[in-house]
Amino acid sequence: MSDPHTPADRLRFKPYPGPAAGWGALRAVTDHWFESKQPFKNLFAMVKTNKSNGFDCPGCAWGEAPQGGMIKFCENGAKAVNWEATSRRVDAAFFEKHSVSDLLKQDDYWLEFQGRLTEPMVYNRATDHYEPIRWDDAFALIARHLNGLDNPHQAAFYTSGRASNEAAFLYQLFVRAFGTNNFPDCSNMCHEASGVALAESIGTGKGTVTFEDFDKADALFLFGQNPGTNHPRMLEPIRDAVKRGAQVAVFNPLRERGLERFQAPQDPKEMLTGGSSPLNTAYFRPALGGDMAAVRGMVKWLLQWDREATESSGAPVFDHAFIAEHTTGLDDYLAEVDATSWERIEAQSGLSRGVIEQAARIHRDSKRVIICWAMGITQHKHSVPTIQEIANLQLLRGQFGEGAGLCPVRGHSNVQGDRTVGIADEPPAALLDALEKRFGFQPPREPGYNVITTLQAMVARKLKVFLALGGNFAQATPDTPRTHEALRSCDLTVQISTKLNRSHLVGGTEALILPCLGRTDIDRQAGGAQGVTVEDSFSMVHISHGQLKPLSEQMRSEPAILAGIAEATLGKTPVDWSALVEDYDRIRDLIQDTIAGFENFNERLKHPGGFYLGNPARDHQWHTDSGRAFLAANSLPDTLVDDGILARGDTPDLVLQTLRSHDQYNTTIYGLHDRYRGVHNGRKVVFANAADIQRLGFKAGDKIDLVSLWRDGVERRVSDFTLLEYDVPAGQAAAYYPETNPLVPMDSYGDGSFTPTSKLIAIRLEASRAPARIA
Repeated sequence: MSDPHTPADRLRFKPYPGPAAGWGALRAVTDHWFESKQPFKNLFAMVKTNKSNGFDCPGCAWGEAPQGGMIKFCENGAKAVNWEATSRRVDAAFFEKHSVSDLLKQDDYWLEFQGRLTEPMVYNRATDHYEPIRWDDAFALIARHLNGLDNPHQAAFYTSGRASNEAAFLYQLFVRAFGTNNFPDCSNMCHEASGVALAESIGTGKGTVTFEDFDKADALFLFGQNPGTNHPRMLEPIRDAVKRGAQVAVFNPLRERGLERFQAPQDPKEMLTGGSSPLNTAYFRPALGGDMAAVRGMVKWLLQWDREATESSGAPVFDHAFIAEHTTGLDDYLAEVDATSWERIEAQSGLSRGVIEQAARIHRDSKRVIICWAMGITQHKHSVPTIQEIANLQLLRGQFGEGAGLCPVRGHSNVQGDRTVGIADEPPAALLDALEKRFGFQPPREPGYNVITTLQAMVARKLKVFLALGGNFAQATPDTPRTHEALRSCDLTVQISTKLNRSHLVGGTEALILPCLGRTDIDRQAGGAQGVTVEDSFSMVHISHGQLKPLSEQMRSEPAILAGIAEATLGKTPVDWSALVEDYDRIRDLIQDTIAGFENFNERLKHPGGFYLGNPARDHQWHTDSGRAFLAANSLPDTLVDDGILARGDTPDLVLQTLRSHDQYNTTIYGLHDRYRGVHNGRKVVFANAADIQRLGFKAGDKIDLVSLWRDGVERRVSDFTLLEYDVPAGQAAAYYPETNPLVPMDSYGDGSFTPTSKLIAIRLEASRAPARIA
């Protein structure tokens, strides 16, 4: 693992020729295992990862294979476990040594590297240090601020996708009893477009496939995702699909090693011989944001072939019986397809008509098709129409059911579960009705704040209290300097966290850090050791039992912390909060009473591997207004780059997408390397096409500043980045977040989703004054 003090001038860049995973993954796991400072304890924990009577990986939301196996974690899962289960402590002595001003000078990697938060702390503005505070005093401080607001809507309550179902349910119950739906959450920044689009198209915001479906599909289409880094356990079913003869079509502007070749660490033959397996049968490289046009082109080909088959009495391409029985909107949608010219499709997709035909033939010739996507699709202005275009493609061919369907690959480990149990700024009426019936209070019905509207409300001084259940809100959100300023404008900020991060350093007038247990920690309450539940991308609900003794008796579980806040604020209304925390079965009983699909919750958790919540669209039941799936007739966007920029006369040098390195998960930086892209000992780099570098008057290795173009005239700049020549399509660039989040304007977000447009940022390149130093 990298030393957190590694100087930036040791940046090295050398393209990586090897396969994904393999020996490189084993070396990385070993390094992080020893770096945890308690390797033998963590070895025991790692073996229990994703096992019955073990704990659910705190990393991604990819589901578990039904079959067993000794090792059920990937490289990045091991990093997540060892990163959380460290023996390093951030305690009162640490904060006595380091002022907040000094900590602000450190980078994000250094901050989290310091270890686990072990006792509640309150910020002393006079000394610029955090100081210890008793738990009861912390709860009383929060209650005083909340109960002193003019109205409940002056507070916002953020949720990270790491929170368990039990914690999230208590959180939403408390906040709605308090009187608001202000629930910004990490879904707002990643897959919100998926939920919005799918709810309108098929009546549910979740994916429709199960893990077993990947063994039965004849074709997998992967759009805008990099599983080798973001959800590595997906590599095995992809490899298996190729091995059994299924087609795997990849749509990604960058050539990602985790979408090309894979060496299975658990396959002795591959490891000893240096062999590897292909991970695709076709690789398509569209323009950034051009996926909707590419799918429209596929549909245009399929429509042509279906009409030709009708004229010649051949086998139809579309599933006309399915369309007639289960869909609405066909005529309007096909009219929109006919009206879309090939010239526009080719220009916007960045793909030729012939290349798109190849993709369409793969779909046409496959009996069962699964389409997966991730943030390369969801973080655009037109993400909702893009996902509806993908849904249209599947609906036209009846691709729902065994071995077929739609699969948004979620990010954090329980981001889907949190939404299921009520974390939503626009909650469904059925949930609010159930809460009112079960608990006897009238929950608020008006929409609350999402992430973007929360930030806007802070800027407008409409928010006074901000409470975060996990995450690193200050760094995960767009427009970083303005986000920091917005957080500092609050009267109180509260961070319920496992490790130190920048959100603790940009707090309000008063600020609290409340240390919570992580997924790996044993959670012991009055009723004994407790388990918590999570929901994966396939709607499977698992129970998770921590395995390691917590570093400090002062650390509390998320449910216990939330119960303490709720009781201090509301008393024992509408429930006895403390009694619920004594035994989490009691919380699950309340979930069972109010959330559809959780019947016999505690009993069903006894089944190894958990249970399936179900998905109506998989069974051809459409919970839409019409009772049918909807073919949305969306036009292609007029332009992929925002109209306001072009209208003002700015012409971008490049369009930038932000992405993760291989040594990070979301905003958590595990190290300073990106093995698959060949970057070592640094993160402030920009990947660009060789011709673009020359066209703009630079050379590889130059130090540059990135300046984003936006209509409000505010300068958004990040400085001293190193320009790297990389296999990027012409006109595009890529760089890591959160370092480039300052370039994403707060007011640039997806239509209908409010998701920041982090995958298409218009930028200008300028020379930096700092000297270039690259090995």
